[in-house]
Parts: sequence; structure tokens; C-alpha cells
Amino acid sequence: MERPTITFNRESAVLLLVDIQPDFLPGGALPVAEGDQIIEPIRMLMESNTFCHYVATQDWHPSGHISFASSHPGREPMEIIEIDNHPQTLWPDHCVQGTPGAEFHGSLPWEKVAAIIRKGIDPESDSYSGFRNNWNPAGERPHTGLAGYLRERGMEEIFICGLARDVCVKWTAEDGAAAGFNVYVLWDLTRPVEPSTDDQVRQELIAGDVKIIDSDQLS
Repeated sequence: MERPTITFNRESAVLLLVDIQPDFLPGGALPVAEGDQIIEPIRMLMESNTFCHYVATQDWHPSGHISFASSHPGREPMEIIEIDNHPQTLWPDHCVQGTPGAEFHGSLPWEKVAAIIRKGIDPESDSYSGFRNNWNPAGERPHTGLAGYLRERGMEEIFICGLARDVCVKWTAEDGAAAGFNVYVLWDLTRPVEPSTDDQVRQELIAGDVKIIDSDQLS
């Protein structure tokens, strides 16, 4: 079955690069299997001038962050506990502010990126989405300012790539769609923490009004 070509207005479309950082790549603190395989295709896409607007998110945790298993004595990475009445996966220490694993991967042309949204800065709450933090102790999900930034610049369509497909890419896409943007996930330019969740992730993204395409469908 032939897949449709996606046409869009370059002036109102942005490529959103999610958490392309060494700690999420093979050999990193929280490696996503095959995460390194998306780097060169993303570089080629950025160099192709398919887009003229770029924004990136960067996981940027303080030491002792509440999402780290090391902050919860007796707990192990990947365990799920409840914090502030919401489930929280406990992760290995990763993307700690100022460490090499938290920097952007050096192979991409970051000079094209106009804005960087750092997330996970609040030591008491996690932040998967580029648009909103996870729930804080008050039960709120504070906005990061990304939606306002994009609206002020006339952005209407968001194309998302990066890591990880089933966590930060998914949450960012869903929040972007909920904020009123036309959101596409470039499926081939993402990789999941848990590949077994791919079908569920697809279903939930589609239910959230997010479109799933591959990068070779871009015109």
C-alpha cells in the first residue's frame, strides 16, 4: 500500500528534536536500544532544509532527582512506585546537569536549533513532555513555555523525532496535540525503551489525534 506524501508550509512547521543526548544512546546511563541508528538520518533531514524551524528538548536533571532509583533506598531502576498519587518509573541516574551524558549528541547541526527547552529541572517532579512537566506535589502539570513560544512564531505543525518513542516522544506529541497543534511523529526517527509497547503507543497516539508517519513521506 502506497503511503501518502505529507505536504506542509515550511514557514509554519517546526522539527522538534526530543532528548538526543548520549545518556539515551547505547553505552549511556539509560540506553535506548538502536537509539544511535536515528542520528545520521536526523542529521541528513536537518541538512536537507526540509524544515526551516528547529526546537529541541533536553533532559536536565539535578543530582538526587526524585525519578532516580538512587534517591529511593532499597529500590532498583525500572521499578514503578507511586509519587503524589501518580505512578513513577524509577530510572538510573541520567542526564545530570553539566555531565557529558546530558549534552546534545555532537553529530547534529545544533546551530540550526532556535530554542532549547530543558526539562526535568524540578527535583521533586519528573518531566517527560516538552510542553508540560509531570505532576507536581500540588497535582498540577506546569507548562514549560514551549506552546507559547511556538504560537508566538506562527507555528502550526510539529514534526517530532528523538528519544524515547514510548516515553518523552509520546508525552510530547500528546501534549502538543492537546495544545492545538497539528502533530506528526516521525516513527522511523524514534526508538522505544520497551519495543513491546509499540502497538499500544501507536494506538494511544492516534487516539490523541497525533499522526504517525515516516520521514520519507515528507515532501
